[in-house]
Amino acid sequence: MVREEVAGSTQTLQWKCVESRVDSKRLYYGHFILSPLRKGQADTVGIALRRALLGEIEGTCITRAKFGSVPHEYSTIAGIEESVQEILLNLKEIVLRSNLYGVRDASICVKGPRYIIAQDIILPPSVEIVDTAQPIANLTEPIDFCIDLQIKRDRGYQTELRKNYQDGSYPIDVVSMPVRNVNYGFFSCGNGNEKHEILFLEIWTRKFNP
Repeated sequence: MVREEVAGSTQTLQWKCVESRVDSKRLYYGHFILSPLRKGQADTVGIALRRALLGEIEGTCITRAKFGSVPHEYSTIAGIEESVQEILLNLKEIVLRSNLYGVRDASICVKGPRYIIAQDIILPPSVEIVDTAQPIANLTEPIDFCIDLQIKRDRGYQTELRKNYQDGSYPIDVVSMPVRNVNYGFFSCGNGNEKHEILFLEIWTRKFNP
């Protein structure tokens, strides 16, 4: 199939998707070709596209969580199966989409015993959850449990230095990139003045538009 698409794309400059699939509930895969390109252009275009896709597209993530009086992120909370660190890691994996700018507040407030999932997050109107079944924590006792969250739209990888968070507020190192990975390759074809290059691009994205 790819060869057939390539054969039909070498006359005029075209961008085509030759394969697409859902790799998991939250990950898409796409295989694209761009051709014909002049000799030496495919590598230049491939590098530029990879850099732009991985570094310049914005995404929405949970960037901070406040639990109350929790001394450190390795603490355990009575009546909850997961440690604070495990809950933070689960919050980091929540896939959101939005058109917001700046920082917004969200929250979770539930009573156990029960599982907490992404659907339990109370969000501002401009934010949506892609996979509402993503797990967050398991309350094993009849306790009231609340978390205050901070949501931000940004780009790239963001990390904050750990300080003494005595108010129970913890930053979450986030990957705001909707595009999770990009591979590219190319080959030359034709002879003499007719020689040109074909660029192949593989893109893995989180299952949403940022």
